[in-house]
Amino acid sequence: MREMTTGEYVEWYPEGYGMCFKVKRKIVDYRSKYQRIEIYETTNFGKMLVIDGAIQLVEEGEASYHEVIVHPAMLAHPSPERVLIIGGGDGGTLREVLKHPEVKRAVLVEIDPAVIHLSRLHLCIDRGSFDDERAEIVHDDGVRYLKSINGSFYDVIIVDSTDPVRHAKNLFTEDFYKCAKDVLREPGIIVTQAGSLYPLTNDFINTFNSMKAVFENTQILLSPVFGLASPWGFLVGVKGKLDFEHVDMRRARMLDLRFYDAEMHKFFLFLPKSVRKKLDGIVEGPP
Repeated sequence: MREMTTGEYVEWYPEGYGMCFKVKRKIVDYRSKYQRIEIYETTNFGKMLVIDGAIQLVEEGEASYHEVIVHPAMLAHPSPERVLIIGGGDGGTLREVLKHPEVKRAVLVEIDPAVIHLSRLHLCIDRGSFDDERAEIVHDDGVRYLKSINGSFYDVIIVDSTDPVRHAKNLFTEDFYKCAKDVLREPGIIVTQAGSLYPLTNDFINTFNSMKAVFENTQILLSPVFGLASPWGFLVGVKGKLDFEHVDMRRARMLDLRFYDAEMHKFFLFLPKSVRKKLDGIVEGPP
């Protein structure tokens, strides 16, 4: 839910709190076939992308999201040659994936062409990744695309979607994770954004239960994401044997990163006692 007043943009979360930014002007207000897309120029933090009233990114802080959803998973895999991104039409996730020299092919499946068009025109955070020869852009429903794949093809799957509502709802289900596991090679890894960890939402719990039912090795990450309710939660499902807790930080040092490093990786794996208590019996943690 959103509320726009003169010079301010407020996103209210269902739990009764929100995020607020001072804005100079609205740049885009467009209703596509799938959703309402807005872009604002904020007072101090660059441009802000909003979809259906929910803040997706703020330019100045977008690395705190895109580096987290990409690099822990990519560095946990010994050779992430084939990567599938579902959603991510702003281009930030694709940009980070293509920083890895091991990547031979990165397919971005975005249901709404308008998100890519408007992001390229006004945000430009992809840094040319849409035009990279290793990238393929597909406009399709993510679930339908996944079900069209025959055999195990991808090393890493990244779900960079909007919240689990409307056309994105099926990206957070047990059926979706079963399809994802089928198309992952072994070893393979899937990561998805999953919403606020504090307060812990029902959407997060339901998504975790769905992934855990398919992937025995399921990890929870938390990160302070600028522009979203912090800490924001990410879920990781591992197929086969991968040590997600000890990733290859030697490779990380070769990348041009603003936010993620070895110290931040340790922080991502920490779960507050209150969260562990609510997930008691689902996820294990230190006493």
